Amino acid sequence: MTRKLLAIGAVLAAAIASVLLIVPPASAAVGLHVSGTDIVEANGQKLIMRGINHPHVWYTGQTRAFADIKATGANTVRVVLGTGKRWGPSNDVADVIALCKQNRLICVLEVHDTTGYGEEAAAASLDEAVNYWIGQQAALAGQESYVVINIGNEPIGNVDAGQWTAATAAAVAKMRANGFEHLLMVDAPNWGQDWQYTMRDTAQTVLDADPHGNTVLSIHMYAVFNTAQSIINYLDAIAAKGWPLVIGEFGWQFAAGEVDDATILAEAQRRGLGYIGWSWSGNTDPILDMVLAFDPAQITTWGERIINGPNGIRATSREASVYGGTQPTTPSTPSTSPSTSPSPGGRGCTAVYATAGQWQGGFQGDVTVTAGAAPITGWTVTLSFPNGQSVTQAWNATVTGTGATVTARNVSYNGALAARGTASFGLLGSWTGTNGAPAVACTAS
Repeated sequence: MTRKLLAIGAVLAAAIASVLLIVPPASAAVGLHVSGTDIVEANGQKLIMRGINHPHVWYTGQTRAFADIKATGANTVRVVLGTGKRWGPSNDVADVIALCKQNRLICVLEVHDTTGYGEEAAAASLDEAVNYWIGQQAALAGQESYVVINIGNEPIGNVDAGQWTAATAAAVAKMRANGFEHLLMVDAPNWGQDWQYTMRDTAQTVLDADPHGNTVLSIHMYAVFNTAQSIINYLDAIAAKGWPLVIGEFGWQFAAGEVDDATILAEAQRRGLGYIGWSWSGNTDPILDMVLAFDPAQITTWGERIINGPNGIRATSREASVYGGTQPTTPSTPSTSPSTSPSPGGRGCTAVYATAGQWQGGFQGDVTVTAGAAPITGWTVTLSFPNGQSVTQAWNATVTGTGATVTARNVSYNGALAARGTASFGLLGSWTGTNGAPAVACTAS
């Protein structure tokens, strides 16, 4: 979002011819790939991106950001790189990939120099971006299970947005002709927001240019998408065509007329779409910083919303299986009275624990609380771990206690539940030896 303008100006009509390169026959996708409308890993497990943008090219010394982003629960980081035409050059791609892998993050790498091409005089073309990727190919080869190549950020401005179709198709074809097997991501025109609907209406040409069928579309949602209906309508239109899509950038509603972030989060979760918020830190205007000065202790309103809020990263992210993450399971939990028996007045609740991800020495757990036959105004969940685990962090609940037993209480926005209504919270913890599921009990008020 840095240096982003939503200048909706006059569109100059110009015919630009592009010649698509001849590409070899299609072959089976390797690593991360598209399956229908989903992104899946090499083993077929679906990956729903829950990520954060990191402006690496402008802050190359802030390498701790990768670990801090992972600590939010994110499974993906989108890393800003430069070709050298405007920013960079980013010749540290191998180091960036190593940081992603060290921190168990899927690595979306993007060239930022293309931002606003056709309207921004200094911008690089998509063809120049492809030449940059070709120059970095040695670092990228063999990383198809860990890396997505986002060919160019917001590659066309608002002047002649129609050139996007041919230019993007040519870029995809040239990547494949040069041997890239990675999942490719392509951003929309109009500074990423596609308000003239070029991508919405013509993306089949781009997808058809990929002989591997391994390209995902990316929409950036800012002030164009300032109502729930505008977001729903756009996502519905792409879904109706059966195209794969991620929300590659978006911000929050810090003022009237800004993007409806709550709807983006809710719709992405409902539809199983990936999202990557802009951005971790370092914006010249810090409104869109999730933390200030790259310090996780200085979390902002935007950071709280996307990381800890409803449908946010902590509540919905699942680590990629290539790093050992698993899809949620529902171990036997449960609970005796009072979690399965209503309290006086018909109020009661149950709670179910699931291990969302596990790695050496650490794990993520999710808990779903369900009200009984009558509404409740609050809930308290007790977790008794059997193998000496300890909880180190939690979201969407206030957790107290040390040692094997901890107590989680609702926060202000998720305590009141209708009859049979649900709320969820998550936690991170540490373990050694065995990581058995805890016994769970729920009481309601």
